[in-house]
Amino acid sequence: MAEKKEKALNQKEIGRRVRLRRDLFGLSREQLAEKIEVSYQFIADIEYGNRGMSLETLYKMSQVLEISADYFLAGKNCEEDDEETALFRDEINSALDNCSKEQLKDVSQLIRIIEGGRMK
Repeated sequence: MAEKKEKALNQKEIGRRVRLRRDLFGLSREQLAEKIEVSYQFIADIEYGNRGMSLETLYKMSQVLEISADYFLAGKNCEEDDEETALFRDEINSALDNCSKEQLKDVSQLIRIIEGGRMK
């Protein structure tokens, strides 16, 4: 059995995801910092990939920005996407998190229609 290589955390990618979510919510660094009880500079350092954050801070940020902590740590790499496309992906992923099983089934069927595939 092949050994799976673990990926290291990419602080710059985590920071990029934080900034995308913060922008999506229309929050300044100061506003986000106040909501999660850290300094403005701490948010800037995270966004630039210069610092990591504690689990407690990650949890608070996930709550404020309404997305799972897993998104920040291991979210889909969207480096090939332009910023607008990445924001659309984030918005869609956030909306999907709040869907019921039946709604997810409807979304799946809609995607197949858009892609020209068959509905099951």
